Amino acid sequence: MLSSSPAATAAHPPPPSPGTYQPPLNLLSSPQITRRYIFKALSLCLAAPSLSVSTTVAPASARGLFQMPPLRLSNRYYLVRAGESDYESLGIINTNPVAKTSVDSGLSEKGKKQTVRAALQLKAMGACDRNCWLWPSITQRAYQAAEIIASINGISRSYIVPEYSFLDARGLGAYEGKKLDSISEVYALDSISMKTKPPPISDGTPNESVSDVFVRVTQLMSILETQYSEDTIVIVSPDSDNLSVLQAGVQGLDLRRHSELYFGPGEVRLLDANSIPVYKQPASAVYKCTKPPNCD
Repeated sequence: MLSSSPAATAAHPPPPSPGTYQPPLNLLSSPQITRRYIFKALSLCLAAPSLSVSTTVAPASARGLFQMPPLRLSNRYYLVRAGESDYESLGIINTNPVAKTSVDSGLSEKGKKQTVRAALQLKAMGACDRNCWLWPSITQRAYQAAEIIASINGISRSYIVPEYSFLDARGLGAYEGKKLDSISEVYALDSISMKTKPPPISDGTPNESVSDVFVRVTQLMSILETQYSEDTIVIVSPDSDNLSVLQAGVQGLDLRRHSELYFGPGEVRLLDANSIPVYKQPASAVYKCTKPPNCD
């Protein structure tokens, strides 16, 4: 007959039940070994079916990714081009991102006045009546424009969110330092193919195609549509191409013709996904595109 006395139980402890761990009693006197067995016991408990925690995550396809043109927009967007820069006042192309935060890349006196008019226009449109977020490029002139807009519309500086790369001015490669009129040559190439790049240059200035800009602004919209919901966002760009490509993409238009949606310095537009703007009739030909905005 087996003894059921306490001494017998201590000498012959019952086997542990499944899913538990019991260290030998003679090892518990060592603090290091004790901690080791505590960690082991915890790991077994966490692995036990009765204590398991569901970590199921919806697949990416279920969450969805932002696509151009979007089925809908979660937020209301205003597109603003910063006023004229000091370089633009001299009639010079300046798109090298190395100098984008330089004081020399800031607003000219004329550009400040253009930006004030843009800020007043936003106020008249009621853009920030219920508050809004300002998303300017970190480029000097765009950030200065955002500060002017914030001041006139009574927006706290905490609502200015600088964007560090997706809103950089389009890199024009070998056209860097040339006269502003040369941009018409770039737009002529754009009208042939959205993948045509300006000639490269060795000073670090990117040479971006329309397709490259399209990727950047699509990434920006993906962030904004994920981060905010039913908010008002004012996008402030240092140049026109970011905004014209963005507008064409959101509205499902032919990206080769983005220049026909050109933004002048200090221009403001409400981005309406349901409103298709009237294109200027191209002088060269009638475009045919079966899968906008990817038209080669």
